[in-house]
Amino acid sequence: MSDILRELLHVSEKAASIARACRQQEALFQLLIEEKKEGEKNKKFAVDFKTLADVLVQEVIKQNMENKFPGLAKKIFGEESNEFTNDLGEKVILRLCPTEEETVELLSKVLNGNKVASEALAKVVHQDVAFTDPTLDSIEITIPQDILGIWVDPIDSTYQYIKGSADVKSNQGIFPSGLQCVTILIGVYDIQTGVPLMGVINQPFVSQDLNTLRWKGQCYWGLSYMETNIYSHQPSISKRNGSEPRSQLTKNTSSQVEFSHQFSAVISTSEKENIKAALSRVCGDRIFRAAGAGYKSLCVVQGLVDVYIFSEDTTFKWDSCAAHAILRAMGGGMVDLKECLKRNPETGLDLPQLVYHVENEGASGVDRWANKGGLIAYRSSKQLETFLSLLIQNLSPADAHR
Repeated sequence: MSDILRELLHVSEKAASIARACRQQEALFQLLIEEKKEGEKNKKFAVDFKTLADVLVQEVIKQNMENKFPGLAKKIFGEESNEFTNDLGEKVILRLCPTEEETVELLSKVLNGNKVASEALAKVVHQDVAFTDPTLDSIEITIPQDILGIWVDPIDSTYQYIKGSADVKSNQGIFPSGLQCVTILIGVYDIQTGVPLMGVINQPFVSQDLNTLRWKGQCYWGLSYMETNIYSHQPSISKRNGSEPRSQLTKNTSSQVEFSHQFSAVISTSEKENIKAALSRVCGDRIFRAAGAGYKSLCVVQGLVDVYIFSEDTTFKWDSCAAHAILRAMGGGMVDLKECLKRNPETGLDLPQLVYHVENEGASGVDRWANKGGLIAYRSSKQLETFLSLLIQNLSPADAHR
């Protein structure tokens, strides 16, 4: 099973190289630039280029996994449809062809004969990439392939990807916007129970060489199955304000206010006012805003914040599965916020973890796979219980049961 995880890491790196190429190769970059013009897609092209980049990444992941593990592709689900219609009214099914030349021909149909862009894109799609992580070599674990389902978000935070800001400054290591907020998310779950088992988060744009303007990325992964919990080595992140690691905080702190302000959270810029008001009483000024559901979850994985909290129903299974698996491997998880606020902790009921195998009843389209109750991503169950207790105390009863 480490073979599947190893291949997922490999294809995520290939996907990252496609994402970087679209920003760094002139022919492809010009197509991205077209996306910026007054928010309209260029009428010359059959499809928004951002959608093409998304779909191409998704198809590369599918095809590579199918080549190595026959039968797996039909269990890979994502946000994007791979069917396009060009200016001639022809329906084109985008897929990764066996040869570079065939992929060029197919892409040319989608891009209405733009040969230069099609060749540049096909070249990066077919070139191989190297990815190694010695930690993976030590894993020997068997998970039946027939129980696996995979959620893919090929390019999360597409708006930041198109906008392409490279000079955004971080706030205590957290980027509010910019290319650093772009992630590629691959989450593996058990199709019988919905429990996340493996996750890969690839961050294609982490640091830029100011001479060549080329970007380097970073990849994070985790595996949680039965008694095995293992995750990638984390780059060292300096402790904020010299504070103790979060896991060493206890409930015996004399002042609840002092304790509560030792929590930190990352939120969406669109978070509801009542949640923000309650959080400000729980976290003080340790509330950070950032783009991208995948990136905000990554901030929790990295230990930059204690929780990522989101009360809306506009994240989906492909946004959360990868990070959820990694956090499980670390001893944390991702729970349904609405259910947490209704739950009585004194009953001893388990925290309502998100699951990934069932559709929302009565929903249609992408809403079938929405995280309807919002979410909280966290690294420590004990810490989450304390955080929830404080949050509920600072929400009005109506808000807590809404």
